[in-house]
Amino acid sequence: VQKLRYIPPGRFQMGSPESEVGRYDDETQHEVQLTQGYWLADTPCTQALWQAVMANNPSHFQGSNRPVEQVSWEDCQEFVKRLNERVPGLQARLPSEAEWEYACRAGTSGATWRGELDLQEDHSASILEPIAWYWKNSGDETKPVRGKAANPWGLYDMLGNVWEWCQDYLGAYEAGACIEPKGAPSGSYRVVRGGSWYSFALFERAASRDRHSPDIRFNFLGFRLARGQGDD
Repeated sequence: VQKLRYIPPGRFQMGSPESEVGRYDDETQHEVQLTQGYWLADTPCTQALWQAVMANNPSHFQGSNRPVEQVSWEDCQEFVKRLNERVPGLQARLPSEAEWEYACRAGTSGATWRGELDLQEDHSASILEPIAWYWKNSGDETKPVRGKAANPWGLYDMLGNVWEWCQDYLGAYEAGACIEPKGAPSGSYRVVRGGSWYSFALFERAASRDRHSPDIRFNFLGFRLARGQGDD
């Protein structure tokens, strides 16, 4: 069962401070305001939901309650189109990068919603153990959703399990504070967020960014559904 959680409007510091362990230079910290609440799926899209809509299952690691993977950004757009045709008024879509990070943080300000990474020499971090499937504990595969603790807003697997496509093109953050950022106007890559079963701990941070070509498919790459309030 796919549930949507309401994410209230608010302000937050997007990106990471220069002191954050594991950060990259493209995570420039800046204030973001989201003036409209929205809805976000409490888990990555499962194989069962994908199968119900698309009548196929491209995933390498098969399991109805595991995240669907090996889906490109373009595949996700087709899924959203078909889902919205089946459920009029749903207006499902991918989240923006800002919406994704705001929901991942869930009112917190650290590297993870539990706090800062205690990064070890073997690229693990014990703070991740209760909340994320990553290279150290995943057994080199995806896991059924909801297997780790939810963040304070009831969202599971925001860190780990599969990287999640966002709607945005990859681009440098806007200078200064911004309202409802939507990413670069064009580009060759789309943003992915959250790290995966395959990732080192430093990628399992709320501010961590990666990107892929919109036609690429990997067994560590999935997505999570979002929707507005019915008026966008």
